[in-house]
Amino acid sequence: MSEERAAYVALALTPGIGAVRLALLLEHFGSATGVLRAPAALLGAVPGLSPAAASAIAGRRPSDGEAAIAAAARLGGRCLLPGDPEFPVLLRDLPDGPALLFALGNPELFQRPAVAVVGSRDPTAYGTAVCRELAGQAAAAGLVVASGMARGLDATAHTAALDAGGTTIGVLGNGFGVIYPAANRALYDRVAASGLLLSEYPPGDRPHAGSFPRRNRLISGLARVTVVVEAAPGSGALITAQCALEQGREVMAIPGNLTSSKSWGTNRLIRDGAAPLLDLEDLLVHYPEIAARRRRHQPAERGLRGERAPGLPGDLSEPERRLCEALRDGALPLDLAIERARLPAATALAAASRLELRGLVEQAGGRLFLAAAAPAAGTGEA
Repeated sequence: MSEERAAYVALALTPGIGAVRLALLLEHFGSATGVLRAPAALLGAVPGLSPAAASAIAGRRPSDGEAAIAAAARLGGRCLLPGDPEFPVLLRDLPDGPALLFALGNPELFQRPAVAVVGSRDPTAYGTAVCRELAGQAAAAGLVVASGMARGLDATAHTAALDAGGTTIGVLGNGFGVIYPAANRALYDRVAASGLLLSEYPPGDRPHAGSFPRRNRLISGLARVTVVVEAAPGSGALITAQCALEQGREVMAIPGNLTSSKSWGTNRLIRDGAAPLLDLEDLLVHYPEIAARRRRHQPAERGLRGERAPGLPGDLSEPERRLCEALRDGALPLDLAIERARLPAATALAAASRLELRGLVEQAGGRLFLAAAAPAAGTGEA
């Protein structure tokens, strides 16, 4: 490891030294080692550098950078600097881009087209179902799914991408070795093994109030399009959408129930000019290379609710079919679904159980919703 690389990492990790100040210091002193060797008086004379920042720099040594690099390596990760070939190109030119990154997993994913999928930490059943279908279809088509490793729809997007045989990038608001939220431990390990974990925080750093908004700009920065699935007022998903707009990237949103607070943000994004995402083809307009390959190899179209033309499986019983048809327009309380299907309660409950076993419907919070309808009979799929 060169002393200059270690000095750069030490300097980049100094509190109060962002990418702009770092560039100013490197220009002023010629190198990172030059900055760390400079007397405090010279540091204090640099325009725009506060006394507190100058004092923090004066206390740094290349060994601090060596320690951070070694800590990442012990966990199986690596430190990436903007000049490294593996550093993601899409993040190099951001106005507030990262001065360095820590990567754990497969950095080749930075070379592939990505879509950011973000949403509520406390989603509705509808949001969860749509997010799962969208992320799974996008990953199966060849897109890398990027999200923030939070509970709720972030975790759903990562999991669906991997379950579909695709891959994903999880952007952390903390350093490697810290699992946040703790419930995502298994997902953390799975993404590291089959995708990529990314952070601009050194190993061991715990999350704080400002780390998640800063993380959001990296999520959108990695992707050509950011899709917001559900978002309540003031949510992190809306911050990510704003970051995407400031970066000149596309923003799309899933239309939602007008009476649901979780769809407040997505519906307003659409009102204000974001494109509504109704099926995968809407997204793939922005990925012509993926769309062309998909047309050659996957002619059958599929909507976000998992319905492949001409609709429901042909082997459903009459009660099962009627119950599914009742749920076509969205989730319903169980008693209302039974009423709309015009079935005796016992018959409807038995049909719902069979459909749930087949993965066609799901129950949550006393509501029943169409999850992922199977292809029609004759396609060779169940």
